[in-house]
Amino acid sequence: MTHYSLLDLVPVVEGGTVSQSLANAADLAAHAESLGFTRYWVAEHHGMTGIASAATAVVIGHIAAATKTIRVGSGGIMLPNHAPLVIAEQFGTLDALFPGRIDLGLGRAPGSDQRVARAMRRTLETDANAFPQDVLELQSYFADDGQTGITATPGAGANVDMWILGSSTFGAQLAAAFGLPYAFASHFAPDSLDAALAIYRRDFKPSARLAKPHVMAGLNVFAADTDDEAELLASSQQQSFVALRTGNPRQMPPPVPGYRASLGAQGAAILDHVLQCSAVGGPAKVAREIAAFVARTGVDEVMVASAIYDHEARKRSLAITAEVMGELRVAA
Repeated sequence: MTHYSLLDLVPVVEGGTVSQSLANAADLAAHAESLGFTRYWVAEHHGMTGIASAATAVVIGHIAAATKTIRVGSGGIMLPNHAPLVIAEQFGTLDALFPGRIDLGLGRAPGSDQRVARAMRRTLETDANAFPQDVLELQSYFADDGQTGITATPGAGANVDMWILGSSTFGAQLAAAFGLPYAFASHFAPDSLDAALAIYRRDFKPSARLAKPHVMAGLNVFAADTDDEAELLASSQQQSFVALRTGNPRQMPPPVPGYRASLGAQGAAILDHVLQCSAVGGPAKVAREIAAFVARTGVDEVMVASAIYDHEARKRSLAITAEVMGELRVAA
């Protein structure tokens, strides 16, 4: 049975505020919980005026307080930005506040440009082994096994569900070696999806945490009552992505009719390639495209990314997505 979860970057829309974005996130999380979503993740990004989830652990606490049962966590915490002890204390605190509901997805990208990365950590670690070592150190704090000589308080003994995130085969290899669940960022970096999943499943080593591979992959989903409406809703994310890739990140703009066509053939092709793991349309079209993605990947979970300018339209998109996933479960 394929589960479905939600990734929220807590977008700040043009003309909006961070306060409103955070309020919308809490409302959206409660809505996702009522629709049967398994987990609600926010991601660490810095120096971007259109994303309000930079203080990721704080936002997770805000979301968890607005919900009751849905798992809440990071997709992800960019571990090179932080000392592992600090993350152990933050997520140990979250686990103490919301026991059994906290996920910790870990990535090795900075979630920013090099200038912002230096401001975050002051020095940049270039050793390729640093990320695996930091993951092991973090696990040691949670296990309270004495290997670090430090007891994380809070943190020691915390029941935090740890994941490895990735957009290349590196994360797949690490997750397999450590026996951890793996999430692939195919919603914006699809090129290595098939290779990464194959490596993870082939090389997976059972651990005390996980007996067999468990994989999740990102899928952009823009669902509406009609195909045309969904295409219009998707244009806000398309504009944001083009702005980011051209070095001009911005707040999320309102949708623009015919935006893809306005880019010309080459621009539209680039956008379509990067966002190829997407389901955009009315209920019937979205159902076909989600089913095709699940059949292609065999994932245990679909991580839905759904950045939509209008909050109510976004809630409607999630409702259609949940209905489609329910139908796919029955069919399976």
